[in-house]
Amino acid sequence: MSREYNLALIGIGGNLAGQMGSPYGEVSAAIDRVSQAGERVSRQSRFFRTPCFPAGAGPDFVNAAIAVETTRPPSEVLALLHEVEMAGGRSRHARWEARVIDLDLLALGEQVLPDAAAFRNWADLPLERQMQDAPKDLILPHPRLHERPFVLVPLRDIAPDWRHPVLGRTVAQMCDALPPKEIAEIWPVSR
Repeated sequence: MSREYNLALIGIGGNLAGQMGSPYGEVSAAIDRVSQAGERVSRQSRFFRTPCFPAGAGPDFVNAAIAVETTRPPSEVLALLHEVEMAGGRSRHARWEARVIDLDLLALGEQVLPDAAAFRNWADLPLERQMQDAPKDLILPHPRLHERPFVLVPLRDIAPDWRHPVLGRTVAQMCDALPPKEIAEIWPVSR
């Protein structure tokens, strides 16, 4: 019996030091944990220093993106990412707080969950509501990825031609549509 693989695009970031001593170390360890869980990390972006979002909510982040070949359904991929966060010392107290590690399932193949209308509802939510409300169900693709430079710049490293199944634009096109000032605030980092 053959298994069907999907490409999961995952955003990873952190802005607090934890077990690994720095946000860079936390992001690197999270990537290793995904791989150790049996998932094949087929591509990995460079690491980027990015301003905290929303502005003033904490120190700058280290962000990266990975592409993972998986046979897991979306709910199981999300559960794995939450396990990796917990293993890295993530605690959840407030929305968009400073954190040791954060993993976001950005996309899984061409899947749109639960449907295009729900995606549009969350994608069109005003910022004030985004800061307070969180969807109860998994929304795929991630409803905000198209407007977040800290997601798109690393994602462009590994999947510039991935096409958003609802918006119809590639990662490169979405990145190019962002204000140049926001892109200029993001730069590659090394340990």
